[in-house]
Amino acid sequence: MKIKQLTADLIMKPVAPLMIEHRLIERMIDILEDELRQIKKSKKVNPILIENAVDFIRTYADQTHHGKEEDILFRELKKKKILPEHEEIMFELIEEHKIGRKITGELVKANEEYRQGKIETLDTIMEKLSFLVDFYPKHIEKEDKHFFIPIMKYFSKNEQDTMLEEGRVFDRKMIHKKYRNLVMEYEKDHDITPKQQQSDWIDYI
Repeated sequence: MKIKQLTADLIMKPVAPLMIEHRLIERMIDILEDELRQIKKSKKVNPILIENAVDFIRTYADQTHHGKEEDILFRELKKKKILPEHEEIMFELIEEHKIGRKITGELVKANEEYRQGKIETLDTIMEKLSFLVDFYPKHIEKEDKHFFIPIMKYFSKNEQDTMLEEGRVFDRKMIHKKYRNLVMEYEKDHDITPKQQQSDWIDYI
């Protein structure tokens, strides 16, 4: 589902940023679909492109986008008495997020092995890319066409405004969390103890 414009009413709802983010995710999936065609023709992988695409999926599509869905929208929805069909879709979406993470992790492993010279992982890379190229458009369509708009009826205007603002704060924290975690991982790998106590800046913002 390609949404070119959001109505004035919809743009003020907490699902609007999620639907806008879907459009960027779709563009990355289009790139991966084209890359998959190139791999099938050349029998070669561009491991750097795969690495960057995985970073996009993990940081933007999963931690940022799915993070707002699960940690804000779904959290609040679970507090409401909702129709069985909406509850069913919500839990389907949560399971789909888990599947997406699993397949992305398997793609990372295959790409790393390919970079190490294990050419036989080419088939695994194509398999995982093919899954993601098929998976994300269907997942997005389910949210955009069958879930996001109907569930807004469960929330008051004030509740929607609160979630929208919480989403803005969530986004502001993401880049700080990403690079703080990167530094912490390298500190651990190099057995380095930070000279200063960890800042509470992320909690502050």
